[in-house]
Amino acid sequence: MSMILFACVVRARDGLPLSASTDFHFDPDFLECRKKLKALSSILARYPDRSTAHGRDLSIHFHSLGGIACMSICQNSYPAAMAFCFLAELQWKFTTSYDATNVDLAARPYAFLEFDNVIQKVKNRYSYSNCAPTKFDVEKIQEELRLWPPVVVKLEDAELRNGLTNGHIDVHVDSAPAYRLEPVSALGILSLVLNIMCGALNLIRGVHLAEYSFQEDHKGIGNVISFLLPFVACFLLCYLYLFYNSARRIKVFVLFVTICLCNIHLYGLRNIWQIFFHIGVASFSSHQILTRQVAEKQQDFGV
Repeated sequence: MSMILFACVVRARDGLPLSASTDFHFDPDFLECRKKLKALSSILARYPDRSTAHGRDLSIHFHSLGGIACMSICQNSYPAAMAFCFLAELQWKFTTSYDATNVDLAARPYAFLEFDNVIQKVKNRYSYSNCAPTKFDVEKIQEELRLWPPVVVKLEDAELRNGLTNGHIDVHVDSAPAYRLEPVSALGILSLVLNIMCGALNLIRGVHLAEYSFQEDHKGIGNVISFLLPFVACFLLCYLYLFYNSARRIKVFVLFVTICLCNIHLYGLRNIWQIFFHIGVASFSSHQILTRQVAEKQQDFGV
């Protein structure tokens, strides 16, 4: 019998399944373990990168890195070092095959169905071959496990148990959960103030120019738009700094490029120093948004 019974790749922030091995077992212990694995996948964000949950005969191992998590159900007799070697290889193969943006934007379960065959091949190699990983890989993982042993997750955790009993755990959610960001820094407050100031300047100039354009110069409507778009972009940058949002990098990039292009278009109505100031504020604000990380949650493993 295979030592690795099941493996899957999920999105770490919300547990959305991305790909999974194709085998299935009708053993009651396995079915119960699958149920618990699904529940764990929805709350991976509260656990460390490398963790293990032990059942009566089966164990769940999971490894999170770079926004995705690889999970497996193994026999209790299967060495932990081999299990985490297996998960590390899956992690590497998946991250080199798919872009992080595509993973973040995935909205339906098993969006990367073609990766199932890769999981199956790697699983079979680790289950039935004594020399699946190189000796160096096993020794490296063993040393890491000795220095930083995986956290043992209790499947009887109160919140998890209540969710399973009452049927309130949603594994496949389409929207991102509410994340709590790190406290606002002094530089962050400065970026907010500068953004509000730039937005207000753009709005005032845009409104005045709009009054003139609609009365006398209809060709100046393009300049009005070039003032009002940065006004909207500045306040959207403030929102992205204050609140967590999925695909932050893409949204910040679009807003930053919009501000740059609009200010370049306004050359003549603004001098070069004014343009540099507005682009500089947008650059500073974008940096503050992208460097403000999600706050680490208090870890409570019931131990």
